[in-house]
Amino acid sequence: MMGLPVAFAASLLLGMRHATDADHVVAVSTIVSREKSLVRAGSIGVIWGLGHTLTIFGVGGAIVLFKWSVSPRVGLSLEFSVALMLVVLGLLSLAPHTHATVAASRLKPFVVGVVHGLAGSAGATLLIVPLIDDPRWAVAYLVVFAVGSVAGMALVTFVVAAPAVLAASRVGAMQRGLRLAAGAISLGFGLYLGYQVGFVDGLFTVDPHWAPR
Repeated sequence: MMGLPVAFAASLLLGMRHATDADHVVAVSTIVSREKSLVRAGSIGVIWGLGHTLTIFGVGGAIVLFKWSVSPRVGLSLEFSVALMLVVLGLLSLAPHTHATVAASRLKPFVVGVVHGLAGSAGATLLIVPLIDDPRWAVAYLVVFAVGSVAGMALVTFVVAAPAVLAASRVGAMQRGLRLAAGAISLGFGLYLGYQVGFVDGLFTVDPHWAPR
């Protein structure tokens, strides 16, 4: 078993790296493309991280404490849900702009975080279970991983939102262009990811193959 300090340091770095995965960046870019304040944009990253953390504790904790196994088809199904979410986000971003309530604008990143957490928590947990035998330390690892994810996503969101906020303060039409571009990228990446998971990795075939990552 690796030393616990090394495991916790690795879990923090993995959590921060996890926040920079392509599907995460695409999703959050689509959400914050409408924002006109860096503070509000950064808060979206934190809300995303909280939704992500909720499923890390729920799914990851169940895997650790109850020794749940995740079949390739289940793992791929969780990843396919991310593809569907990216497609929906892209379509919503390409649709005519409507003013959402504060509650609705905060619910969207939370739901996105939950969906990403469903796909990511199983892989993150299955990677560490063979390395940490004690379930209590494994759960503590998940806590550190979640902290890293929240911190990383807040930073990524802040960096991604900066161009859109700057554009909004100068030329409103430029922000609209960024929003439409983000929506198109989200839609395209969601379709690509859906094809990759569904047919290349085999979710919709008789021989699915999935590895935690």
